Amino acid sequence: MPNRVVIGSQWGDEGKAKIVDFLTKYADIIVRFQGGANAGHTVKADDREFIFHLIPSGIMHPNKVCVIGNGVVFDPKQAILEIKDLVSKGISVENRILIAENAHVVLPWHIACDKLKEAKAGKSAIGTTGRGIGPCYSDKVNRHGVRVGDLLSEQELRARIEDIATFRNEEFKKMFDAEPIDPEPVIKEYLDLGKQLKAYICDTVSYLFEGLKNKKQIIFEGAQGTILDVDHGTYPFVTSSNTVAGYASCGSGVGPTTIDQVIGVVKAYTTRVGNGPFPTELSDETGDKLREIGGEYGATTGRPRRCGWFDAPVVRKAAAVNGLTHLAITKLDVLDTFKEIKICTSYKLEGKDLLFFPNRVEQVSLCEPVYETVPGWECSTTNCRSWSDLPPNAQKYLTRISELADVKIGIISIGAKRDESIIMDIGE
Repeated sequence: MPNRVVIGSQWGDEGKAKIVDFLTKYADIIVRFQGGANAGHTVKADDREFIFHLIPSGIMHPNKVCVIGNGVVFDPKQAILEIKDLVSKGISVENRILIAENAHVVLPWHIACDKLKEAKAGKSAIGTTGRGIGPCYSDKVNRHGVRVGDLLSEQELRARIEDIATFRNEEFKKMFDAEPIDPEPVIKEYLDLGKQLKAYICDTVSYLFEGLKNKKQIIFEGAQGTILDVDHGTYPFVTSSNTVAGYASCGSGVGPTTIDQVIGVVKAYTTRVGNGPFPTELSDETGDKLREIGGEYGATTGRPRRCGWFDAPVVRKAAAVNGLTHLAITKLDVLDTFKEIKICTSYKLEGKDLLFFPNRVEQVSLCEPVYETVPGWECSTTNCRSWSDLPPNAQKYLTRISELADVKIGIISIGAKRDESIIMDIGE
């Protein structure tokens, strides 16, 4: 069985958690490799719903090991809340959750700084979740961050906290006229958090290396989506990490030759949370209908998602930068009641046809979507369990999406539950 990266291939919120949860039955280890508690992954299993921000989505399967990799910016408070919630619901976590000792820690300064910057930016705000993700990554790159392993040593933690306090408190005073944070209570609190998490903290790189040597199968779980990647997305309206498949190697500490498949998760339409250009956005009754039927509200913030038709240039870009081998198409059932459905096949930009999503945000904002209209199927797909069960017009729609992206379909999701899925070709 292959080692797989499951990656968001639009603006995030594509339903990656369901796909990871579904594929976990073929895997031994699930690794989250980037982002932080700004991700909201919703899993429905056995008539229960779980929302994870840090714990990999495969935790619902017994005997699977979930790893929070070094590429994640780690909020220990959030992790403890999720662990306690799992335990309270009868999910075993003993020897099943591992946290990279070299992952960076989100601190109170990061969260405060995130919110202060967004407030000061006003109309130019990025639209972050306010979870401190960007400031934490910034401190990581500036080499004065705190890593998870530091939580186990007062000597190490004190030196790191005092360093970041000097820098961030000065920033609070000069830039935001805000009150400084006292480092002493932070040191005490985070040492206590370290004690609570000690059993989970380890060298995850050596664990994964041994697992691969012993032929363990791994799923690498991405957060956010390709068009929010800090390099390849609508910069500056992006997240603070690399969301693309190549970062699965960097953010987990395994070599790229271990990866066999890259599954790009895409909705049968398009959504986006936060600010920034969105060419196929529908600011009308159709957009409202997609939002209400699809339940398009952020799992982390509750913010309503912006909705639009399927955007082929976006998915072509995702196919290119991720090296997609398969598509996992989610929420097909949301389109069940539409008489007609539109597909954006290309853009018009300055009088020219454009097949590929642009790099420059000012160009994206000028792109006019070119649509092709196809007939809907106007019947439920929720009980379909094979390609032949799907209505002919649904088959045509999916085939057209695959053609435009030039990537074959591996999985089709027609509901939130595990069994509401159609397996096409994933090379089990």
